[in-house]
Amino acid sequence: MSADLADLLPGFASHWIDTKAGRIFARAGGSGPPLMLLHGYAQTNVMWHKVAPALARRFSLVIADLTGYGWSDAPAADRDHAPYTKRAMAAAMVAVMEKLGHARFALAGHDRGGRVAYRLALDHPGRLTKLATLDIVPTWHMWHDLDARLAYRIWHWTFLALPAPGPESVIGRDAVAFWDWKTAPGTKAKDLSAFDPRALAHYHAFFSDPVRIHATCEDYRAGRTTDLKFDEADRASGRKIDCPMLAIWGSSGIPSETKGPLDTWREWAKDVRGFAIDCGHYLPEENPEATAKALLDFFGHAP
Repeated sequence: MSADLADLLPGFASHWIDTKAGRIFARAGGSGPPLMLLHGYAQTNVMWHKVAPALARRFSLVIADLTGYGWSDAPAADRDHAPYTKRAMAAAMVAVMEKLGHARFALAGHDRGGRVAYRLALDHPGRLTKLATLDIVPTWHMWHDLDARLAYRIWHWTFLALPAPGPESVIGRDAVAFWDWKTAPGTKAKDLSAFDPRALAHYHAFFSDPVRIHATCEDYRAGRTTDLKFDEADRASGRKIDCPMLAIWGSSGIPSETKGPLDTWREWAKDVRGFAIDCGHYLPEENPEATAKALLDFFGHAP
C-alpha cells in the first residue's frame, strides 16, 4: 500500500492473485462462510470499508479490485473488450476465490461489481450460495428500457463507451475533477460529504493513472457491446439465476428511475427479494448501517 494512502481495512490480509486477466488484488479478513464483495465505478475495494467490520464478524470476506481498477492489473483489451467484459471479470473472480480456498461462496456487488456478480451467477451457477446486487438492474434493461429520464441519469454510459481515445482525452485533462463532478450527483445529498476523505484519496489516486482511465472506459465499452449480447442471449434462452438473490437500491439511486427494480430482477432470477434504502447510488458509504443490516439479514440465513 502506498505510504500516503490510509489502510481502511486494518487487519485484512493483502493478496495479489494470478488469473487469466492478470493479477487481481484483494483484501481478505473475518471468519465464517466466504463472502466476496465487489465495487463499482470509479471506485476500489475501499468502498466497503464502512460495512466490512460488521460483515467480518460473521463472514470470511474477500474484497477484490476488479480488473483495471485499484491495484489489479489493467491488461490491454481485445476486439470484444475482454478482459473487461463482465464474463471475463467474473471468471477472474472465480479464480481469485478458488486460489483463496473457496470453491463455493456468497457474493455481493455494487454498480459495475453488481454486473460482474450477476454474470458470475449466470455463467457459474454452481459457485454461488447467494447473490446480492446493489443499485443496479441488468444491463439488458439499462439499454433496452432507456428513456429520457434514465438517459439523463446514465449519460456516462454512452460517453465512456465512445471509441478511444475520446473519453480518455477528456477525463485525462483533470481526472480528479472529473471523478468528483461525475460522482457527487449520484448521492442523495448531491455532494461528496458521504465519502471518507481517506477513501476519496484512494479513488483519486487510482483514477489519476491514464492506463486505468482507459481500462474503466473499456469496462463501459464492453457493457455497450459484448455484455449486452451476453444478456440478450440469456434472455432469449430463458436462462435465470438459480441461487437466492437480494436486490437493494438507493431510494434516490439509478434503479429508482427505472420501471421497477424488483419486478425487473424477477424476470432474471427464480428467488429474489429486495427493497430501497434511504440514500443515493453509493449505499455502503451513504447509509452503511442499513446496508450492512440488509446484507447480514440476507446472507446470515441458510438458503
